[in-house]
Amino acid sequence: MTNYTIQPATLDDWDDIREIYRLGVLTDQATFNTVDDITDDGAEWFAGKLPGFVFKAVDDDGTMLGWGCLSPTSKRRVYSGVVEDSVYVAPEAQGRGVGSALLRVLVESADHNNIWTIIAGIFPENKASIRLHEKFGFRIVGIRERIAQQHGIWRDVAWLERRSQVAGQ
Repeated sequence: MTNYTIQPATLDDWDDIREIYRLGVLTDQATFNTVDDITDDGAEWFAGKLPGFVFKAVDDDGTMLGWGCLSPTSKRRVYSGVVEDSVYVAPEAQGRGVGSALLRVLVESADHNNIWTIIAGIFPENKASIRLHEKFGFRIVGIRERIAQQHGIWRDVAWLERRSQVAGQ
């Protein structure tokens, strides 16, 4: 039993999105960004996402449990069907299938909107995120070694992609 729904997210959800993102940043397993890198401007954040591809998981009591989105990887028209996904789940909601539900909606939405490739950059140590993506047809296409530093330590990033069996055929 899930006790939550997946819904489109809007600018009105920014405070909850930002807080879940902040908690993800603090794990040092979700992104190279720091808390200081998180914008205060929700409109600025949404402007960097693919319109109509920001979703939230909401508990029965209205609490946001997580969010997921697709972002363009390039402004070039030829890459219009290539996007990057992000999925963040609040710590108290982990293990409830929220990440799977969000990624499922992102993949299905992409397939039905002529998006032929979804990419994801994940720290290799974040085994749960890699397994989640593999569950939805992503495969590791390479490791970007020592791509950037986090707290003065060089980190690798696993590069995953999912090629649609529907879109772009």
